[in-house]
Order: sequence, then structure tokens, then C-alpha cells
Amino acid sequence: MSKISEIYGSSVFDKRTMREKLPSATYKSLLKTIDAGEPLDLDVANVVAHAMKEWAIEKGATHFTHWFQPLSGTTSEKHDAFLSPEENGSAITSFSGKELIQGEPDASSFPSGGLRATFEARGYTAWDPTSYAFIKDEVLCIPTAFCSYTGEALDKKTPLLRSMGALENQARRVLALFGENPQRILTTIGAEQEFFLISEKDYAAREDLVLTGRTLFGAPPCKGQELEEHYFGAIRPTVNNFMKELDEELWALGIPARTKHNEVAPAQHELAPIFANANRAIDANLLTMEKMRLLASNHGLVCLLHEKPFEGINGSGKHDNWSMSADGKNLLDPGENPSENLRFLVFLTAVIEAVDNYQELLRMSVASAGNDHRLGAHEAPPAIMSIFLGDELGAIMESLVNGAEYRNAGQVAMDLGVAVLPNFLKDNTDRNRTSPFAFTGNKFEFRAPGSNVNLADANTCLNTAVAKSLKGFADALENVSPADFEAAAISYVKQSLTDHQRIVFNGNGYSEEWEREAERRGLANHRNTAEALPSYIDPKSIALFEEFGVLTENEVRSRYEVKLEKYTKLLNIECRVMKRMARRTYIPAISRYASDTAEGVARLEAIGVECPSQKELAKRLADGIVAAAAATNELHELHTKAAAMQDKQQAADFYAGTVVPAMRKLRSVIDGLEIITSRDYWPAPSYNNLLFYV
Repeated sequence: MSKISEIYGSSVFDKRTMREKLPSATYKSLLKTIDAGEPLDLDVANVVAHAMKEWAIEKGATHFTHWFQPLSGTTSEKHDAFLSPEENGSAITSFSGKELIQGEPDASSFPSGGLRATFEARGYTAWDPTSYAFIKDEVLCIPTAFCSYTGEALDKKTPLLRSMGALENQARRVLALFGENPQRILTTIGAEQEFFLISEKDYAAREDLVLTGRTLFGAPPCKGQELEEHYFGAIRPTVNNFMKELDEELWALGIPARTKHNEVAPAQHELAPIFANANRAIDANLLTMEKMRLLASNHGLVCLLHEKPFEGINGSGKHDNWSMSADGKNLLDPGENPSENLRFLVFLTAVIEAVDNYQELLRMSVASAGNDHRLGAHEAPPAIMSIFLGDELGAIMESLVNGAEYRNAGQVAMDLGVAVLPNFLKDNTDRNRTSPFAFTGNKFEFRAPGSNVNLADANTCLNTAVAKSLKGFADALENVSPADFEAAAISYVKQSLTDHQRIVFNGNGYSEEWEREAERRGLANHRNTAEALPSYIDPKSIALFEEFGVLTENEVRSRYEVKLEKYTKLLNIECRVMKRMARRTYIPAISRYASDTAEGVARLEAIGVECPSQKELAKRLADGIVAAAAATNELHELHTKAAAMQDKQQAADFYAGTVVPAMRKLRSVIDGLEIITSRDYWPAPSYNNLLFYV
């Protein structure tokens, strides 16, 4: 391995490369666009394009692409060569400022939720200079926004950038009241990416994994995660080699991958980067997922990013560690005395108010067919949105709400009772892994997003909701005199915390008691995607997005349609795969074993040998085959009914409430038969094989 410092950012056209390759005036002009948000001049773009092309060709690139994030949730790219043929038969390399700034993909072939018809094909991509261009597989990739011919956003990046701008504008108003005028205010995130790695050979033998990303059938393994030995355990050599290659690839792309370890479930792992500007961090996470999928095959592995590939063990999430910074200063850093840090308390209160007011919108932002298997399953946060503040902040909030004096307990020294071990200071609060939105020292950890999601949706909703809260504070206090500001600010914080204290819960989010308590408090509990999605088009949500110019009503409704359609399409595919596997794979295999068992019983009885256990087994197998066929037919009838529904919300409700239980029923029957069928007859790798490969 080369030195990290030599690898890091070597495939990125970042500020270091810009300074080296661009004329000084061009570099300074481009920095004004990147750092201050000033418009980009076409003449500057032409110079940048030429330098970018020359640098890319030096690095071995032959093509360029506008790299964007359509509403499908993945990334898209179309490769064009740096090629311009000459009349004499030769060719030169070319790349203009216009080609850098603007592209024109076919907008009709991407999800649009009705914004574009099939015959309305024109769409545009526009360069996002705040996210650095990079080289991937000999292609210069230019991060871009994606919009329709009529100007509507057709991607995830555009509303994210709008929401970051909205929050920056309102945070600037608030900070001005404290006498601060920062150049830039950004939201920052660090995305902890969980994933599974399994044998490529076993993956290829599982039709359900190949087609849906998760096992639709599979009896529990003999050994799961109950011994708690995989978490932070020694990384097996094959996985370690994969992670080494992944590290080098990500570092070259300027992605600050830092922490890697085994997760709780067997064959489950995590990669976590250092936090960064939310826009770049989300681009980096999408690249990380792509590299994980592609590089795994170099090691005979397959990377599974589905939220719940295996039933009965933990699924995978993507913890969204979110904060705000002003010129690099963390606005959610409480300092040594948070009770006396008024600026911190104002921003903390704004987040609490935002999560309470828009809890259903935030729940919607993480809703997906895959995440439905994970949320509330005693392995991930519940589907009820709540905030964990911890002991110290919880006590500060309580004292403000109740008008009582706050007593700082101070930090406690930890003495482990062993002379050679160092003493250290204990944090003032514990961590709560059952909370969907937990304060963890100087940031909030939004634990609800699933592993396969593009984090732009969750961050767009969160940023916009917090912008609304900050606006409320600025509107209320901008006309207050400097002499009265502190008292007015404390009064505002106290009232807001009083009004929104219901969203704060520091207990066990997995408990049934919390579900009952949350209902008593009036908190929403949308248990599945079908229940959660209507919150997107609630008038309250539409008004929020329109107020801050993040999304128009048409754009909101189109995204709701896209999410609904994706949910029903995914379940439609899963139903098809289940029925086909039951009819063509499992039932025939079980039937062969039942037939051979029955013939064996008959031959033994013919020579006078009694074999009641084998006779009972043959009967159980025969009864199971009948039950499996009946469950398959039941699923087919319900699936056919769901597929015929024209109303997408009605179809989603029917899938969630009726079809999914029928899928579980069929699975239960087949899984029950797996544990009594000889492994010589079983047609697919079991959980024992999949999770404990050597």
C-alpha cells in the first residue's frame, strides 16, 4: 500500500489541484463560486474545462460524464469521449466550458412522478462546482444537478442544495443577533454505512438475493448473533483484503474513510468516514456504495446493501450524523458549560422544535420497502420519531421548562482499579441506540435511515424543518433591543422547549411501554411505508417546502408518486420471485424428498420393519407440500388483485396490510419444511452456508 497522504485525493480535481492547474485569476474566481456561492462566468468555465480535461487525460481518462442522482435513488452517468475528429482523419481532444456546465440526458427515461411524459424527453444536467469532479474507471465524473426542460428538479441533489441554502439564510439571521457574521454556514454529515458480505458462489445460487437483494426464504441458522462475538471481532482475511482495496479506492477519490469493523450480525460490517459538507458527503456515500458493490467481486464476495437481507438477525442502517457549522465552528458544540451557552441552546431548541413539528415528514424521508423490515424490529430505532438528549442536556431542558435551578454535576473521573490503566473523564451522557434521533455530544445521530438509501431525502427534510424553526426565532427577536436580547432569547427557548418537550424521550425505544407512552403524547407511529408516504403531500409539508423554495407543490407530489411507485414495484417483484421459487424450486425439491422417504418406508414395511419416525416425517412433508401450495395460491390471488389496482396509494396500502402478511405466511411454511428436509435435497444455500462462509 502506498502512503495515505500520497493516495488521498489523487483522483479528485479539488482545491489543491485547482491551484496547481488553473491561472491565479481563474482559481480565485472559481473559489468565489465554491465558497461564497457566486455565479460562474462562462469564460471562467472554459478555462476550468480545459485545465480539468488536461489533468484528467494525464490521469488516463478518455471520457467525461455528468454524474447525477435521479429520483431512482441511485446515480447515473453517460460517457462521452474527449474526442473531436479532424478533416484529415486525425482527432484532437476537446472539452468546452459549455460541456462542463451543461449536459442533456433523456429526461423521459428516468422516474419523474408525472412531471415528464414519454414524448417529453429533453432534460438538463448542470455542474455543481461545490462538489469536486473526480476520475472513476478512466472517466472524468462531474457532479451535476438534473432538471426537466420546464425547470422542475428531477433529482435528489437540487432540493438538498436548496435546503442547505434555506438553512444557511435563516442561521445567518440568528447568528447576526449574537453579533456574528460568518462567510458560510453549512450542514455537515458523517454517514455510517452498514453492509453484509457473502460468498459470490452462494449468492449466485439464491434467486431471491440476486433479484431482490434479500432472502425471501430461509430458516434461522443454528447459530445467529446471540453469542455477541462478531461485533468488533477480528476481521477475516478475505474481508480484510476487500476493505484494504476499498480504502485505497475511496482515499484516491478524496473520501475520508476512517473506521471499519465487524458489526453485530454474522457477515455484517460497517465503514464510517469523517464528517464533511453534507452535499459532498452524500456524493461520497453514493460512490462508497458503488465501490463496495463493484470491488467485492475481486475477492469472491458480494456486498449486500439491502436493509434486511436475512430474517432473524440484525439488518443494516446508515446513521446520519448531522450538525451545522459556521466557518468551521460547530453550532451544536455545547462547550464546557452548555447551560450558559445561549447560542448553543437556541440552535438545539430549533432542532427539537423541527423534529417535533415535522416528525411525520422525517419518518417519511426514511420510508422504504426494505426499511420496513428493520424499523421497530428491536435492532434499529422504532418507527416513532423521538429525540434523545441524555442526562446533562435533559436536566438543562427540565430546569428551563420548570423554572428550576440547574446544578452541573461536572465530569466524573473513571478509575478502573488497575494501576497500569489510565484514569479518564466519563462523558456527561450515555448513548442510546434505541433512539431514532440522538444527541451524541456535538451532533445528532439520525439512526433511522436504511443502508441502501440516498441520504439526500432525509437531510433535505431535516434542513428545511430546522430552517423553519430558526426563522421563527429570528422573526421574533430581530426587533428586540440588544439590552433585552438575552432575556428574550431565554424566554423564547423556554417556551419552545415547553411546547415541544413531548418529542424528547431518554428511555428504551424498543419497549412496548414507550409505544403506549408515545401514543399518549400524541406522537405519530407509521409502521410501514404505505402509512408514512402520505405525510409527504400533507398541506403542512407542501407549505414548508414552498415557503423556503426547496420544492414546489408539483415537485413534492411527483416525489410522492415516485416513492409510491417504487414501493409497489419492489413488492410486486418480491411476490413474483416468491411464487416462482415456491413453485419451481422449493415445492419440487420437497416433493422429491417426500416421495423418496415414502418409498423407503414402503420398502421397509414390505420386509416387516416398522419405522414410525420416517412414516411421520413423510406425512409432515406431504402436509407441508399441501400447505405450501395453498399459501402460494393465496399469495397469487392477492398479488393479482394488488397489481390490478390503479390507485397507487390504495395498492400500497393493500400490499402492506394484506399481501405482505401472505408473503410471511408462505415463507413460514417453506422455512418450516427446510429444517426437516435432507440437505442433499435442499435446492439453495441455507443461512448456515450464507452467513458462516469460510
